[in-house]
Amino acid sequence: MGGFDFDLQGVRLTALPSGALFWSAEALLVVSDLHLGRSERYARRGGALIPPYETVDTLARLDADLDRTGARTAICLGDSFDDLAASALPEADALWLARMKAGRRWIWIAGNHDPGPVDLGGEHLAELAIGPLTFRHIALPGATGEVSGHYHPKVRLAGQARPAFLTDHARVILPAYGTYTGGMAAETPELRALFAERALAVLTGQVARPVPF
Repeated sequence: MGGFDFDLQGVRLTALPSGALFWSAEALLVVSDLHLGRSERYARRGGALIPPYETVDTLARLDADLDRTGARTAICLGDSFDDLAASALPEADALWLARMKAGRRWIWIAGNHDPGPVDLGGEHLAELAIGPLTFRHIALPGATGEVSGHYHPKVRLAGQARPAFLTDHARVILPAYGTYTGGMAAETPELRALFAERALAVLTGQVARPVPF
């Protein structure tokens, strides 16, 4: 799969090139910050008009990751939609998502953009603990075994800013999985303060590439 394996609190995880995280022992796939419907929100609120294809692209990549990994559980770590109004997916996209959810445990973690798409089924939680790991939207200082998103971390390499996982012995922050998402530079004080001195960044792309943070 071109992923990068690392350990978090004794759990073996795989950072996938797409920006998803896979816990093989639990057949569990984690994604964060899908921000589905962003182009629709921009148009609705009079913002920049951008091509309305991000939902299809994001769902296609998620469908491929679920199929490739054989995940039986999916966790969306918040900000799955750009706002509550955007959760009203076009019928074709809603059916596509329903097919992905069929036969799987599907968990929506509440984000700061939306409390979770309550009309789309699945479980709706503020956070979830499984074994030594806790899944939530925004990292808490001092937490251990934490898997979160929110910040959309990016790392600049060879003049290009690329979405990246950030991890150390205590936590991992996932990159934004959505197609139309910005990002925060990994070296900003707000992000840097959450990690130990020897943290690692894992760049997304054709393969998941680890580099020193």
